[in-house]
Amino acid sequence: ALPEADVVVSCIVGAAGLLPTLAAVRAGKHVALANKETLVMAGRLVMQEAARSGAEIVPVDSEHSAIHQCLAGQDPRGVARLILTASGGPFREASPGEMEAAGPGQALRHPRWDMGPKITIDSATLMNKGLEVIEAHWLFGMRAERIQVLIHPQSIVHSMVEFVDGSVLAQMGVPDMRGPIAYALGRPERLETGLDRLDLVERGPLTFQQPDLERFPCLALAYAALERGGLAPAVLNAANEEAVARFLQGRIGLTRIAEVVERTVASLDLGEYDHVDQVLEADRRGRAVALRLMDSMEG
Repeated sequence: ALPEADVVVSCIVGAAGLLPTLAAVRAGKHVALANKETLVMAGRLVMQEAARSGAEIVPVDSEHSAIHQCLAGQDPRGVARLILTASGGPFREASPGEMEAAGPGQALRHPRWDMGPKITIDSATLMNKGLEVIEAHWLFGMRAERIQVLIHPQSIVHSMVEFVDGSVLAQMGVPDMRGPIAYALGRPERLETGLDRLDLVERGPLTFQQPDLERFPCLALAYAALERGGLAPAVLNAANEEAVARFLQGRIGLTRIAEVVERTVASLDLGEYDHVDQVLEADRRGRAVALRLMDSMEG
């Protein structure tokens, strides 16, 4: 919130990013948002504060950056749906048995992006895409049923917007985060990035497929939390953070992450929220429940 700061880049991992990002929003900053958990946990509150302060929130996630670019100058009433693309992670073609046996070393080998361990595991379970669905809901005012996820292994089409007339706009580029970061920092100008130019012939065919929600239940859990509303997404996020940490320690299996998240969200009915303290309390309670569940699994 320092007065000399014109642009604030929020790239703290996890729930820890909520309070500093909210401070920047309340101060009316241009916020380059790379911390999706801020909107997952307290999207309604953050967007209300942005409307009050005049803060501009420009997403850094490549998917939301793509949608932001596709929506530029468009009438929101003409939007039919948002289409978020996902690489599918390291287990896109893995069998249920292979996923059951997978350890942290396998899960951290992402085929396209070089990310930190927490986000890489979220990508392996598709929870990252689920969190992005919730983030897109708040950023663009779109209901859950109008946000679709497609697996796109080549990671060239970063996301798409379909309009009511059947037209689809896609934002494309090489898979390199310098592109969306430069867009968020330079907006409304386009900055030179030094990125390789996209050669569609060299990159080969672009393919798309539906995600398998049986093998990747975390995506379905995120949709369910968004539909439930209120503090459910905050609890979902808290349970996921704790479960991913345990998996990275080698103490639970990869497929147990979804089980921990599902059981935690089902056990807490925290309703709506009006203040950030309620969100933080939901986060605390979600973590406590998830930790108890995992302790019982290990015992």
